[in-house]
Amino acid sequence: MINEQSRSEERLTAQSAAQAPQAAAQARSGTETLEPAGTAAARTEAAQGPCTQDRPEQQTGSAGQADGAEQAAGETRYQRPPRRRRFGDRPDGHKVRTINPMNKFMPYIMPMRCDACNTYADMFDITKTDRFCREKARQGKANFGFLHVMLAAYIRAISQRPGLNRFISGQKIYARNNIEIVMTVKKTLSLDAPDTCIKVEFNPDDTVDEVYEKFNAVVEEIQSRPDDKSEFDKLNKLLTRIPGLLCRWTVKALSFGDYFGWLPKSLLRLSPFHGSMIITSMGSLGIRPIYHHIYNFGNLPVFIAYGSRRAVVCCDKDGKASVKKYIEMKAVTDERICDGFYYASAFKIIKRHVENPELLEQRPEQVYEDID
Repeated sequence: MINEQSRSEERLTAQSAAQAPQAAAQARSGTETLEPAGTAAARTEAAQGPCTQDRPEQQTGSAGQADGAEQAAGETRYQRPPRRRRFGDRPDGHKVRTINPMNKFMPYIMPMRCDACNTYADMFDITKTDRFCREKARQGKANFGFLHVMLAAYIRAISQRPGLNRFISGQKIYARNNIEIVMTVKKTLSLDAPDTCIKVEFNPDDTVDEVYEKFNAVVEEIQSRPDDKSEFDKLNKLLTRIPGLLCRWTVKALSFGDYFGWLPKSLLRLSPFHGSMIITSMGSLGIRPIYHHIYNFGNLPVFIAYGSRRAVVCCDKDGKASVKKYIEMKAVTDERICDGFYYASAFKIIKRHVENPELLEQRPEQVYEDID
């Protein structure tokens, strides 16, 4: 018993001696090293972040993230304000009633579209544009080219200058309800290859990637048809079956109905003579662009043609010569839809975005609606 008590006292003495230096150090520092129970665990949890149960938005995994991305994307898309159709409006546009009286009178002075043609020419420095197109091609966008950039730049100009999307019908000025771009293409590059027309609808806030997807979807749809015939080709074939004299009166009847806005939407959807703009590539033919006329039939207000790439010797501000690549563009416009100052402003927007195509990867900060 005595021996056991002695051994116990010796152990207590040894433990006290071992704890003495630590106690002395605490006394010298004057700090308390003890912390409440669970503090270390709380600190570890804070470092690791809250547990999965405290993050319900992450419990759904990628599905929840995709829903959030779609919602965010939906919030940034432009929604056209609803507009009640009024007397005098057409299926493809509403009548502009608050425009300047002089502009209202111009369609009566120049009743036909060929009377009101203005021509415009410009050149685009495509140094950045070529790099941009090559980068898009490396990202998997096959056949991405200058055409897609040009279309996206024109759509961006309409989003900022909506008067560019007006048209004249029945001596009245209308603002188009949507953006429809028409293009005439050859199915193969041969002399006897038939022509066909495609019409693609866009939104005013579309990016260049969305323009590429929408345009190529229409082209691929036409190419995937077994008979390689579009709806326009079928309509054209039907009209050519009408005898010559009757066909002439048929066109007059269509023009009469178009004058008063009586043509059905189904026909307007197929007609290559009704749209925001028609564009053609002379570059694919290896020549410079031409001034292509606009048609009296229908309501197309702008015809744009662009040519092949050209090397041009330029001088910088220091007088040093350099060789740059340019693409020429020529446009024929209907001057009755807006004045020259407005057209100049719109073409400056087109030029800025063609030469700096990275701007087209983002949506416009604001989309403007035309006047009532």
